[in-house]
Amino acid sequence: MANTPQAKKRARQNEARFQINKARRSRIRTFLRKVEEAIESGDKEASVAALRAAQPELMRGVTKGVFHKNTASRKMSRLASRVKALG
Repeated sequence: MANTPQAKKRARQNEARFQINKARRSRIRTFLRKVEEAIESGDKEASVAALRAAQPELMRGVTKGVFHKNTASRKMSRLASRVKALG
């Protein structure tokens, strides 16, 4: 357990950041799941729309430090190629 005031403050800040990052990660996963579901249904228009909605969310996660840039790029690339293959 934290003993110094500084360590106690850091523990509070870490918990707050954890909750914020958890919410961001969950939000991004929801957007990615919508793309996956649209691809599974075979609807090209819906999957393109879902992909366009997910892209800025994923990149926002990168700028906020939730995901690494290459991880987000890899996810976007794989989803985009799957959406393109629907056509």
